[in-house]
Amino acid sequence: MTATNETVYGRIETARTELTPMQVATGLLFAAAIAFTLLFLQDPLAHDAMHNFRHGAGIVCH
Repeated sequence: MTATNETVYGRIETARTELTPMQVATGLLFAAAIAFTLLFLQDPLAHDAMHNFRHGAGIVCH
């Protein structure tokens, strides 16, 4: 990655050229599954487990 691609726009453009439609669909499906779990399984144990998973995966959520 060059210095010109160190912006959100640059990263989106890089992803647009490097990811296949199947990879994009898989990512969106994964995001939808997480959203479904957090919206409809508001049990504190499930919510805390997903929160800890996101942190473990390196996703900043707050």
